[in-house]
Amino acid sequence: MNALILAAGYGSRIAALAAPKPLVPVAGVCLLEWSVRQAASAGITHAVVVTGHRASEIEARLPGIAYRTGVSLEACRITDWSRPNGHSVLAGAGRIEGNYLLMMADHLFAAGLLRTLVQDMGRTRGASLAIDRDVAGPTIDPDDATWVRRRANGRIALIGKHLTRYDAVDCGAFIATPELAEAIAEAVSEGAAGSLSEGMQRLAERGAADTVDVTGQWWIDVDDPRMHAMAEADAPFHLEGAMRRMPRTVAA
Repeated sequence: MNALILAAGYGSRIAALAAPKPLVPVAGVCLLEWSVRQAASAGITHAVVVTGHRASEIEARLPGIAYRTGVSLEACRITDWSRPNGHSVLAGAGRIEGNYLLMMADHLFAAGLLRTLVQDMGRTRGASLAIDRDVAGPTIDPDDATWVRRRANGRIALIGKHLTRYDAVDCGAFIATPELAEAIAEAVSEGAAGSLSEGMQRLAERGAADTVDVTGQWWIDVDDPRMHAMAEADAPFHLEGAMRRMPRTVAA
């Protein structure tokens, strides 16, 4: 199975920690390596990593991460990393045939969350998103969260950062078919900025954006120093399973 890991952005809210955001350590291992470890624990064998800001530093770490995790890694560098994250999806998805697990390099997940999500890898259209119904959980930053309003059948009705009525939050992990990149490209051609959420909204309007409810499973978006401190405290308890499953575990 394939994964697409987005690691191109600047990460301005966590820039005080000096390292490029994907290389910020949590529990002694950088965020990007955690992403790959977690993907491997869910059955991923190959991942495309989209780089941009400080790309050379991040790409230099890929061989070591690949060696320690047993996942083959392919870098896909974009030049304008200031654009919305949908452009990273467009670049990386072009390197993958078929469906893939889509992840953000700054998100951490409990060992079972991604294994739950990849059960939908065989879907035939659109995309599915891991969602959490606990919209006031301690690891959720309301100022930066992407909110979701679902239909009665569980499919996405609306998705975006500025929703005022919602019943779930986007966890930052998806199962995507090629239709997701097509929807993002369509949004860009119609004048949209090109965010991943804009592509998902178009799929939602076609009834092709599903949700996978992972409420109760730990996850965190390590986007600022407060969340980083919380991840440092909590991650060793929730990521232990991903540690055990690595064939060659050494310090990052």
